[in-house]
Amino acid sequence: METRIGKFDATTRTVPVTFEHEGVTHQRNVNACLTSTGGYDKKGTAARVEEVAQGVAQKITLGVITNPPPEPELPAPEPTAE
Repeated sequence: METRIGKFDATTRTVPVTFEHEGVTHQRNVNACLTSTGGYDKKGTAARVEEVAQGVAQKITLGVITNPPPEPELPAPEPTAE
């Protein structure tokens, strides 16, 4: 499982995280950990993300989380007569 943690959002108190496992990419926000003074706890948040990653990996293995299907190609527009 590979994880990438994005920038802390103080308004929502979350971090965006990208999880990659077995060829599946999953993105979601994870609640951040805060210090006793209300600041962002980077180390604590990283530990929380690792815990969430275990569940995400299990769901990917079970097929509950998959990559979205590719966007269908749209046909070229019909030429218009002038």
